[in-house]
Amino acid sequence: MKPKRILVTGAAGFIGMHQAERLLQAGHQVLGLDNLNSYYDPALKEARLSVLGNHPDFRFERVSLEDEAKALPIIAAFRPQYIAHFAAQAGVRYSLKAPREYTRSNIEGFLTILEAARANPIEHLVYASSSSVYGANTKVPFLEDDPVDHPVSLYAATKRANELMAETYAHLHRIPMTGLRFFTVYGPWGRPDMAMWTFTARVHAGEPIEVYDEARMSRDFTYIDDVVEAIERLLPLPTPPGPTGSPHRVLNIGNNRPERLADFIAAIEAACGRPAIKLHKPRQVTDVETTYADISKLMALTGFRPKTSIQDGARLFADWYRGWLAR
Repeated sequence: MKPKRILVTGAAGFIGMHQAERLLQAGHQVLGLDNLNSYYDPALKEARLSVLGNHPDFRFERVSLEDEAKALPIIAAFRPQYIAHFAAQAGVRYSLKAPREYTRSNIEGFLTILEAARANPIEHLVYASSSSVYGANTKVPFLEDDPVDHPVSLYAATKRANELMAETYAHLHRIPMTGLRFFTVYGPWGRPDMAMWTFTARVHAGEPIEVYDEARMSRDFTYIDDVVEAIERLLPLPTPPGPTGSPHRVLNIGNNRPERLADFIAAIEAACGRPAIKLHKPRQVTDVETTYADISKLMALTGFRPKTSIQDGARLFADWYRGWLAR
């Protein structure tokens, strides 16, 4: 793909930072937007931005997308050809405590991006959805055409709402869009509220970990390098009009292999070189038993295949984490 102007929202976040870096390495101009909120330590977000700041084609603006009056002029001045939208209030369990944070960021913020794409014609908008939209589904692997009518968290409900909003704008304004249903993304520079970080930190320190429903829980863990490769391949492939004429689709992005929670912990133990001290807990109300991505549509479209095993991914994360502690 020839060099393009690409807007990356949530650029100080985990996926946004990695995606921006991959695009900069490929020679694109990147404008990063983020509000650097305090859901977790903003120092981690600042450190991610410092990595991106080493690239001469990166520019950053601190802004909340729900502040449309500030965000829209910034986007319009940049004139993006592509948009990669990752800004959101993350965290499934936190949505029980702070529901309005999710409607503000995930609904109002996404509306700003849709309005920006309507006012400033773009070639393709990709946006972060989530495997959480599959909710209480028990049939695995999850297919994009499966019913998604029973979310089990407000976070999941906002992500499904994003998909419906995107479908509406794609239909009305013919904006090519792709929703990305991410499956448990992990890796270096990850979020400290995610299992890979919390478990690695505690095992490394010899502290106990809380394990929810170990016997039955499994997740399709997806390494960050695989995720950004898939998105890089997708960006230059705008969605063609579908059966209804709407240029919008949703795609699973996962490892196509669920890992038992016990095996996930074993990979972390091997990476840290010590056993975990487990405190067993019942499953929480916002948790689903299994996630498992069918990625046949993604593979057919892009030729992408995930490469990173949970053992290799856990080792790579543990190596990064030790460096983060020693900084």
